[in-house]
Order: sequence, then structure tokens, then C-alpha cells
Amino acid sequence: MPSWQGKSKGNKLGYSIFIAILRYGGVYPAYFLLRFVAAYYFLFSWSSSRPIYHYFHTKAGFGRFKSLINLYRNYYVFGQTIIDKVVVMADMANKFTFDFDGEQHLRDIVSGGKGGILLSAHLGNWEVAGHLFKRLQARINIVMFDGEHERIKEYLSSVTGGRNVNIIVLKDDLSHIYAINDALSNQELVCMHADRFLPGNKTMTAELLGSPAQFPLGPFLLASTFRVPVSAVFAFKESATHYHFYATEPRIYSGRRQQEQALKDFVGEMEEKIRKYPTQWFNYYDFWEE
Repeated sequence: MPSWQGKSKGNKLGYSIFIAILRYGGVYPAYFLLRFVAAYYFLFSWSSSRPIYHYFHTKAGFGRFKSLINLYRNYYVFGQTIIDKVVVMADMANKFTFDFDGEQHLRDIVSGGKGGILLSAHLGNWEVAGHLFKRLQARINIVMFDGEHERIKEYLSSVTGGRNVNIIVLKDDLSHIYAINDALSNQELVCMHADRFLPGNKTMTAELLGSPAQFPLGPFLLASTFRVPVSAVFAFKESATHYHFYATEPRIYSGRRQQEQALKDFVGEMEEKIRKYPTQWFNYYDFWEE
């Protein structure tokens, strides 16, 4: 069973050091320091290393040595995505470039006048993708667990000016359902991760990379209930300064019987992207059922 608790690693001091380097030296000095931070997690964070190593060795099919190399690369790329997020959101000077594959699909959703749901996963750099949604000139709502440490969140907000989108926080009282309903009624876009859940949440099971895994019911229930266009979106780092954004052709799922089809379609897209970008799968807990 997954044991993710909805919280991010790291501390305020670590973020402040990297942000100071970014301001005065740019991304490359920050990437250099990151090599040592990644080495620390590689050597001493067994709780997060074990499931990622398991993924590389048993799901991706890599040998033991290649799995260890990719484990380090995974930490390093994950750190880069955090650095890149701060740079892009704070509008710091940078040389980042982007390819947009399927952007027209999202523009079609916006012009359709019904609103839409965008599903993603902990693959690549969701925050960079979310920031780039401003190209659509449509109101964006991102549904998320509010699991970041408050001091870190406040510090990052002071640097980046906060996210340029509306945040809908998942709450036990289900008030987020009303916020999502209001957003879709106003013909807005609602974005959410569809690959993580907290203990006690209702789930669905699908096969990913040859083994059964649990996915949260919520995103697929919403997709089939509101019957608005649904697209899977991802953004992947392809070089030090280049990202590739993907969006699938939107589909409408009508009624509860199509929840499983929505899940199947999403998992299919996930698996394709995981195989293409294996080191950018950032789920540091036991994802697969054993």
C-alpha cells in the first residue's frame, strides 16, 4: 500500500541557499551544488531510494548497476525540476526553451466553452507546466494536497510571487468539490494529479508497467460526473534548459460506467511517458501492490 503523506521534503535553509545562488549565479552553479545534495539522498535516504530502485530494477527492467546509476540521476533531475520551477515562476533571467506538443487540444477545450479537466502525474515538472498554462489565456484551477511545510511555502511565495493560478485545496469536508463545480460552471480549467492518494481515500486498480497499482478514484469520478473534456498533460525536461510539453486529445466520459475507461486511458498515457522518460518518475514510496 502507498504510504505517501502529502508532504514535500526539504527545509527553508536549503531553499534559501539555492535561491541565493540562482539570483547571483544562475542555474548552472545551482546544478553543480545539486550534485552533492543528490549524492546525499542517494547514499542516506533509503526510505525514498528503495521504492525508486525497485521501480528501475523490477518495472523498468534495468540491471542492478544501471538501476543504481538511474537512482542517482532521478534525485539529480528531481532537484533540477525544483530549481527550474523557482526560476520560471519568479521570472528570473534564464535560457529555458519549450516545445508544445498538443497545445491546440487545450485551446480547443478553452474555445469549447464548457471548461475542462487536465490530468497529470508526478512525472516531469508539473509546476513548470502549470506556469506555462498562462499561454492559454484562461483561468486555471489546480487541485492539490496542501502538504508543504508552511514556512517553506511562505518563503517560496515571497520569491515567486505565488502561483499564477487559483489553488483548490483538497479537504476532508469535501468543500473542494463545490469549488471544482464552480470552476467548471464558469468554463474554467481544472488541473489535478491522478496518481496519488492519502490513506483512507477511495481507489481504483489498474495495471501499470506489468503490475497492479492503485489510483485515486476522485479524478476519474469527477471526469465522468461533470462530463467535460478531459486531457492528460505532462512536461518533461529534455536537456539542461529545454522542456517538452504534451497534451492529449480531449475526451468526454459520460456516467460512472466510463470511470474505468478514463482510468485506462490515463494510465496508458502515463506508461508511455514513463518508458520515454524513465528517470523522471518521482514517486518516492511503494506505488505498486505487492
